[in-house]
Amino acid sequence: MATVSPSWNYTLHLPRDPRAPGVARTTLRAVLAAHDLTQLTPTAELLASELLTNAHQHTTGPYALRVLDLAGRLRVGVWDGDVRVPPGFKGGAPDDVPDAEAEHGCGLHLVRGCADAWGVSVLRELGASRGGKLLWAECGAVAP
Repeated sequence: MATVSPSWNYTLHLPRDPRAPGVARTTLRAVLAAHDLTQLTPTAELLASELLTNAHQHTTGPYALRVLDLAGRLRVGVWDGDVRVPPGFKGGAPDDVPDAEAEHGCGLHLVRGCADAWGVSVLRELGASRGGKLLWAECGAVAP
């Protein structure tokens, strides 16, 4: 009899600490290894790294890494308490491509280029919700 693996998700709440993105990447690698998805590690880690760095550099509070199995896709998301959506994640295609020599400002462009799908959910404060936004990106097929 075949068994069906239940879908799964993990959320790692992170303090406002310069070491937090590194801790999150290490956790992501462990989650993917535990679910036998190491083939997705390079892309998932790049997506997470850019989203985490964006949250750390452009917000003032804590943030969280969220990893979800979504019916054949892996979604990596980063929540932060700021409702402002970065220009690189506003609807449609980007108007301006970052300068290839730029040291900053390329991260979300890189996410859009490497992800199979990407988006943002603005979370309004409702009940226990803390509001803010969730930037997310999806990659690769998740093995059954």
